[in-house]
Amino acid sequence: MNMRFGPLFCIALALLACRTPAQSGKAAPTPGDSTYTYKTRSADGIGKYYMGREIAYYMSHRAADWLDRPEREAEERPSLLLASLDLRPTDVVADIGAGSGYYSLRIAPILPQGKVLATDIQPEMLDIIRRKQAEEQITNIETILSTETDPMLPPGSVDMVLMVDVYHELAYPRELMQAVVRALKPGGRVLLVEFRAEDKKVPIKELHKMSEAQARREMEAAGLIFRENKTILPWQHCLVFEKGA
Repeated sequence: MNMRFGPLFCIALALLACRTPAQSGKAAPTPGDSTYTYKTRSADGIGKYYMGREIAYYMSHRAADWLDRPEREAEERPSLLLASLDLRPTDVVADIGAGSGYYSLRIAPILPQGKVLATDIQPEMLDIIRRKQAEEQITNIETILSTETDPMLPPGSVDMVLMVDVYHELAYPRELMQAVVRALKPGGRVLLVEFRAEDKKVPIKELHKMSEAQARREMEAAGLIFRENKTILPWQHCLVFEKGA
């Protein structure tokens, strides 16, 4: 499949797979909630806006194979991201929106005395992770069924939160990030990986991209401190935020 159009085609299939009748028109506001605004949705959005950004549809488990596609290394260079994580063997890492476990399964061996908390709102995704970790005999991944507003992580329990191409799809970004901050230990990090909206050559639909400025605005609204943008990936921002001591 052509590298330029392959991701676009597969994301389109994934979005079609996860649409429901409730998402076909204007998103329904939560009574008394002034955090979000609502308009008729665009082709790839849910019609709900946060800080001026329309929230995108999330990827269905029915398109999970795209996350494990063989060309992912050549396109996104995830090995570079993994090499940059600077983890200690005892760390606890939360992979939020873990999907098929692409990163969870690769991070777990780096943490022989620690563990990965793989969270997702789709139980089918967690089933995939459990099957893979059994096949690979990985014992330090804990799967957690989360909700749209809460990753279900214990307070002060996590050294690093990883979100790879997930944040832009969160239906309740403010509430979920508040819960993330509570789950982080003092000095804990959030690593936000998002396709670069500033680069029109990145072959991903626009609502599935984020600019650095928008990401920083939303993370700082949650109380996180921006530390750096690791410019190591060909298509994605790799933004590091920290919880204050």
